[in-house]
Amino acid sequence: MSKARLPFWDPSGSRHGGLPTYPWQMAPPGLATKRQLAADGLRPGGQPVCAQVMWRTTTNGGRAAGVAGNVGVAYLYDRALAKPKRKPSPAQLEAIAKALRARRLCPQCGIEKDYCLPKRYGVCLDCHEQGQVGAHPVEPSRAPTTARSPL
Repeated sequence: MSKARLPFWDPSGSRHGGLPTYPWQMAPPGLATKRQLAADGLRPGGQPVCAQVMWRTTTNGGRAAGVAGNVGVAYLYDRALAKPKRKPSPAQLEAIAKALRARRLCPQCGIEKDYCLPKRYGVCLDCHEQGQVGAHPVEPSRAPTTARSPL
């Protein structure tokens, strides 16, 4: 093991807040991060963090509370205790589709775009470029739309 990884080798958890700690890419095979669980269709399911991976970094990202600067942390969960991801109900999917459509519908021209409108303008890019900001908005019920599925 290299000297750079040695400070993070603490399987007993005696040096790093009581959590077993491993260097980058050296965690036991039965443990996974939230992202790794999500990629496999799983979620932690309320289980506590059982270990952590630490590594040296040049940015502030990934830093946990109480951890020295330039150290990244990823928490690990037991795959055996993970639960399957929950499936959204049809009503939830419909609500998401409606919200995503609202983010694409321009209040000025009433056209549904194939991108989310920039928040800084509040209108589609065409209306912003044409200087139509401040024109009377089109009622959503009378607005022309394009047939696109948000999902």
